[in-house]
Amino acid sequence: MENYRIESDTIGEVKIPANALWGPQTERSRQNFPTGPLMPLAIIKAMLNIKKAAALANSEQDNLEKEKANLIVEAVDLLLALPDSKLQQHFPLHIYQTGSGTQTNMNVNEVVAHQTAKLNSNITILPNDDVNRSQSSNDTFPTAMNVVASVELKELFESVQHLIDLLTEKQDKYWKIVKIGRTHLQDATPLTFGQEISGWISMLEHDLQYLEELSGTLNELAIGGTAVGTGLNAPTGFAEKFTNHLNQIYNGHFTSHVNKFYSLAAHSGLDVVHGAIKTLASDLLKIANDVRFLASGPRAGYNELNIPANEPGSSIMPGKVNPTQAEALTMAAVKVMGNDTTITIASSQGNFEMNVYKPVIIATFLESIELLSGTIRGFSDKMIKGLTINQKRMKELVDHSLMTVTALTPHIGYHASAEIAQLAEKENLTLKEAALKSGKVSEEQFDKWIDPLKMTNYMK
Repeated sequence: MENYRIESDTIGEVKIPANALWGPQTERSRQNFPTGPLMPLAIIKAMLNIKKAAALANSEQDNLEKEKANLIVEAVDLLLALPDSKLQQHFPLHIYQTGSGTQTNMNVNEVVAHQTAKLNSNITILPNDDVNRSQSSNDTFPTAMNVVASVELKELFESVQHLIDLLTEKQDKYWKIVKIGRTHLQDATPLTFGQEISGWISMLEHDLQYLEELSGTLNELAIGGTAVGTGLNAPTGFAEKFTNHLNQIYNGHFTSHVNKFYSLAAHSGLDVVHGAIKTLASDLLKIANDVRFLASGPRAGYNELNIPANEPGSSIMPGKVNPTQAEALTMAAVKVMGNDTTITIASSQGNFEMNVYKPVIIATFLESIELLSGTIRGFSDKMIKGLTINQKRMKELVDHSLMTVTALTPHIGYHASAEIAQLAEKENLTLKEAALKSGKVSEEQFDKWIDPLKMTNYMK
């Protein structure tokens, strides 16, 4: 570093880029842990808001001079007002650092302190003594984890609801369009395409319900636990006052009334909520697969659905159209399933009084939300919205199916119906031809009993 300044911490002197807002602990971490993605900016923003709420709570308890508290708040507001690209420049640390997130906490403390010096050089704000007052990394970082997870989940809710809304339009439009059902990948009795879509909708509605029921656990904050859960160095009542200020910032429903030994050592809330996200991913995988397989063809597949042509499908085969939005969604889904394993294992590593896998837990959690939210939107707007049906092909498959014979069993019995289906398969006949040839059913009876639309019970 040609242009640098010298600062000291408890270990010694450190060279820091001259114009950097961070201090020695940030610089040490920047040099010691250069690998992997940067700490998510969402975590940084939450940490900044935590410093703001802490300053206000400390001031309210006469635990920090009002002038200092106001300066910290001003510095935080100024930083949060920066565009993301400029804000990111002040926070260069990576996910793979200390497992408590201590270095990111100190990065925030140092940046806020240096920002206050730029605002008012007559008041000295220290990173540890002032910005970090009544806190430790061990309770601020898990507090940020829960806050960010709770806030970012809203985007996922909106994306899923958007998909439900578009699917509902298709369900209503195609409620009476008969198609063949399939079980075990084999022909089954008919249903309507609207009914099939209704199953997809119900899956997603259940997934939203699971997420809504479980996400309340993310409102429980570790703040006030400080180093090991005893609350040492945090005044009585600090956590409650802090939470009141944080709720004003986020218009949230966060609470500090939680066992602090639990909230520092375990991340069960994040683990269980991500489990519901994984369940959503597994359902999305099924839905996307159904759509792309039903759209397979157009000449050598099911060819029941027509999907939008968003881009050329092949670099060598002209005119090819591929289900790319479904592929993107399914790739995201399997990534989320892998992420769930990461979070589950990391959450189990609460050794004694603290879990030290915090950064990878929250970064992985946020990755899952981002991946699903984005790919759901693409799948919804660039595939489902433009989806149409090939009704002629659907009717053709129903007409050639042998499983409509099921409607004959109440009239002639299972065994006789099976013989008709086997005869049709053996002699390559239509089901009607085989039924008439068997002598067990008249043409009038067949036409009365084999009504594919009635077989769907679509009126129920």
